[in-house]
Amino acid sequence: MSGRFFIVALASLLAPFAAAQQAPYPSKAIRMIASQAPGGGIDTLCRIVAPKLSEAFGQTVIVDNRPGANGSVAAEFTAKSPPDGYTLMLGAVGNLGTNVLFYKKLGYDPLQDLAPVASAVSSVNVLVVHPSVPANSVKELIALARKRPDQLAYGSSGTGGTGHMAGALFQRLTKTRILHVPYKGSGPAMVDLVAGQTQLGFASQPSVAGFIREGRLRALAVTTARRSKLFPQLPTLAEAGVPGYESHAWYGFVVPSKTPQPVISRLNQEIVRILQLPDVGQALLAQGFEAWTMTPEAFGAYIRSEASKWTRIIREAGINET
Repeated sequence: MSGRFFIVALASLLAPFAAAQQAPYPSKAIRMIASQAPGGGIDTLCRIVAPKLSEAFGQTVIVDNRPGANGSVAAEFTAKSPPDGYTLMLGAVGNLGTNVLFYKKLGYDPLQDLAPVASAVSSVNVLVVHPSVPANSVKELIALARKRPDQLAYGSSGTGGTGHMAGALFQRLTKTRILHVPYKGSGPAMVDLVAGQTQLGFASQPSVAGFIREGRLRALAVTTARRSKLFPQLPTLAEAGVPGYESHAWYGFVVPSKTPQPVISRLNQEIVRILQLPDVGQALLAQGFEAWTMTPEAFGAYIRSEASKWTRIIREAGINET
């Protein structure tokens, strides 16, 4: 009798747990981690996607900004979160690939501890200068930088980020020396650039489009192989006198590794659908984004290829760890 009583009691204790395990996904709020400070491209994209995902799932999707160490703070938090699909991070090449080259005590392995869900958008980077800089073209900027080695400075969202790498590639191809100033996100970097504390930047269109239109920053070129749809009058850096130059910003969603594959597939399906909605496409274009979607497997392969490409450039440029 006592044995039977024990079994019944144990079953009653485990029942809520079993029910929770069988609950359809999602059954509670989802936390969307933005790996940059408010005002940057990642934050902007999260705030476009989160309401649509909330509507699709019938659950609240909370945007949680966790800037620092070029997105490593957010990535480590995500990697160490329960692998249940309720923590989703929007990252970029830095915290998904190249940060391992810059941070000696990185608290996660981007290729082992994070699982790709969906690529999201691609964004043109723009080479911009403060109006006080006496350069109205890329060639004039190169001449100025050669005349004043280590006297011009450019800010970025953090060491190892797209902006930093774009600047490193520029220096390597133009044989110039420009100081790099890392920030905790592209938002703070833009504040100092607009204030004239730094002189130039290789920034994503979403973070600089408004400043360019207002005349508070001067755009010289775009970093991609093709011209920008938002600023078609701007030449590419290759056209402007830096042959072979190509770099672009891209963002994508990841979850903790060991997240169930059906959950990853569901997230991929909804995110891809959302990014292809006409109103979302218009909102993205207004911010300088273009939808850029693929399967989790294809996105994982792309992350590995980007990590390999930039690792080579970083080592050739002799950029040191922090």
